[in-house]
Amino acid sequence: MTVILHTSKTLKVYKSKKLNKSGLTDYTLNDYQVFLLLITKLGKVDELGKYLQPEVLERNHTVTAKEFSKAFNVDLSYSYRVLQGAAKKLAEKALTIEDDITIQHIPVCAIAKYHKKSGNLTIEFNQHIMAHLAQVQRNFVVYNLKEIANFGSLYTTRLYELIQQFADTGEFKQSIEQLRKVFDVGARYKTYGDFKRFTFAHAVDEINSNYETELKFIELNALDNPAKIRQKVTAIRFEFKRTFTRRAVNPQTGKERNIYIKPKRKNKDDNNPPPPRVHADQQELPN
Repeated sequence: MTVILHTSKTLKVYKSKKLNKSGLTDYTLNDYQVFLLLITKLGKVDELGKYLQPEVLERNHTVTAKEFSKAFNVDLSYSYRVLQGAAKKLAEKALTIEDDITIQHIPVCAIAKYHKKSGNLTIEFNQHIMAHLAQVQRNFVVYNLKEIANFGSLYTTRLYELIQQFADTGEFKQSIEQLRKVFDVGARYKTYGDFKRFTFAHAVDEINSNYETELKFIELNALDNPAKIRQKVTAIRFEFKRTFTRRAVNPQTGKERNIYIKPKRKNKDDNNPPPPRVHADQQELPN
C-alpha cells in the first residue's frame, strides 16, 4: 500500500528528551540552527495524521541558503557561508547522549555535502540518531522553529529547548555540571560568576524580552536550598509560566488532539527591549 506523506506548513522541531539534554561539541549558533532546520524536514505524517516510524522516515534531506535565510532572518549571502561551515561540523562532531548506564557519542550525519554551484547542503542522517528524531515517542519535545528564530545566542536557544521539555510543570532544576554540558562551554567560563553572566543569566533576559514567560532562576546550594552569600552554587532552578493543554477536534481526522497554549510573544514595540544580539556566527558573548 502506498503511504501518502503530508508535511505541516509550520516547521516543527521534534527531539527525544535524551537528545534535547544532550551535550554539543563545538557547535556554533549557526551550526545548531542548520541542524534544527534539517530536523523540521522529518515531520511527515500519513493521510490519517499518524506520524511515521523512524525506520520509514527519509534520511536524506537538503537545505537551501534561501530556506535558512527565511527561517532565521539573515542575509542570503551570509546563509551560503553558514551552510558550507555547517556541513563540516555536522559530519565531524557527535552529539553526546548520557544516561545512568551509558555515554553515547552519535554523529548527526553519515555524510554531508555542500554543493558549490547551488549553495545547497545535502545530508544523510546517521541511522543511530533517527530514533531520537522520531515523532512517535511519548518522551519527546516539540516546538515551532520560528519560536527560536530570533535568538542571538546558542545558550538562549538551548535554555528555551529545556523549558519546552518541562513546559507543563513550570519549573525544572539543573546542576551546574549539567548546564555546562548542555551549553557546551568546555573550558570557558571557569568561574561561576562568568558562567552565570555569559550563559543562563543572559539567556533568561533574552527569553523574557521575547516572550511573556516570567522566567527566573534561583541559585541552589548543596542542600537544595536557595544559596546564601558566599555559599557555593551547585544547581539552578528555573521557574516560568506553564504551557496549558486543552483538547480539540482535528477537522481532518475527526479525532481529538491536544492544543498547547504557550506564553505569548511580546510585541516588537514593547517597552522592554531585548538585550543586544550576539553575532550569528558566535557561540558566546564577548567579554
